[in-house]
Amino acid sequence: MKVLFVCAGGMSSSIVVNALKKEGAKEGLEMDVLAIGTGEVADEISKGWDVCMVAPQIRHRFDQVKKAADGANVPCGPIPPQAYSPLGGATLLKTVKELTN
Repeated sequence: MKVLFVCAGGMSSSIVVNALKKEGAKEGLEMDVLAIGTGEVADEISKGWDVCMVAPQIRHRFDQVKKAADGANVPCGPIPPQAYSPLGGATLLKTVKELTN
């Protein structure tokens, strides 16, 4: 599954990326996860992503990211604040599954 994370600069999400990959591995899911900044969304969103997730610290830009995702037919949703941590992998995977089903 290809998951695109959008955060402020694309850097702070590395811990969350690893948590999601680890949780996916527990269920036998191969996760291709990329964290990018909001300025990269327009170029990246149409590159075959299964889902786009928006970090809590940029929730004020959610509508902008969602519009780009909708234009590329990519489901998009916010990352729950409780999932944006090293221990949030299970919640994050659940959210990803909900968006892609």
